[in-house]
Amino acid sequence: MEYHIIAFFAGFVLDLIIGDPYNMPHPIRLIGKYISVFENDFLRGYRSAADDLKNGIITAVLVPLTTVLAVAAALSLAYFIHPIVGVMVEAIMTYYILATKSLKDESMKVYYALKYEGLEASRKAVSMIVGRDTNSLDETGVAKAAIETVAENTSDGVIAPMLFTALGGPALGFLYKAVNTMDSMIGYKNDKYLYFGRAAAKMDDVLNFLPARISAGFMIFAAYMASGFNGPNAKYIYLRDRYKHASPNSAHTEAVSAGALEIQLAGPASYFGKIHEKEYIGDPLRPVEVEDIRRVNRLMYITAWISEILCLIIMIVIAVLAGLF
Repeated sequence: MEYHIIAFFAGFVLDLIIGDPYNMPHPIRLIGKYISVFENDFLRGYRSAADDLKNGIITAVLVPLTTVLAVAAALSLAYFIHPIVGVMVEAIMTYYILATKSLKDESMKVYYALKYEGLEASRKAVSMIVGRDTNSLDETGVAKAAIETVAENTSDGVIAPMLFTALGGPALGFLYKAVNTMDSMIGYKNDKYLYFGRAAAKMDDVLNFLPARISAGFMIFAAYMASGFNGPNAKYIYLRDRYKHASPNSAHTEAVSAGALEIQLAGPASYFGKIHEKEYIGDPLRPVEVEDIRRVNRLMYITAWISEILCLIIMIVIAVLAGLF
């Protein structure tokens, strides 16, 4: 247990310092390529809805299962070689699971593009982190898209994988990441993925049900304790707007962020050339501005530290009570 605690904290710190290694192989990219193998094989030629549903279930089961087995085997081998090797491998795995710094770095590219490079450059930058169409966004729309991405992914990319990793080590953390990656790749409700991606999307909804709400709670606490945020409004908007999304989980941290920043997010957006009439989240107490990208990243970082510290405290208490320390 002590090895897991050490690796858990070391992986978190590594993520804050290094972020995604763009010039090195990344396990999540490998998982994405693995999903593409199923996608390319199953989505060729004529298919019925029943075929897509069946093949989607096969994909949704095999991708997480084989990911967990591969991670567990690698970690077991590392600890068999030596505990220090095991801790190092587990810390690196944990680092790969989390996305705190990379989320900040990618959204800040949008910030700097808006500040210094112009609208076209900022549209291109934001297109790298959102699934919506960005060609018609104005500066406010670009800033909102970046803010929403950080707000939503505070749960999906930071707190949820952290909670799963704290609970079951990198094996469970990578299981979550495999499901979340499937949802981001094939979980769309369009003609191509409507049936094939349904199982992956439902699995992602189930896995994120509790983490989304826990993440929102941590974020509300962060808004109360840190200067520059409106804690009471974060709680108010969360309770009012947390279900204003097609997904049962996606609006939770977005609602908190909108309330904490005193801005309005969401609203109609274009995906694959079609306008989706999404509800607004938050109240426009002031206009959205480019500096809100910095502010939402600060809120995300504080939330991440709150989650990490609480996880460590719980893990240490459990270890002490179990006589493992």
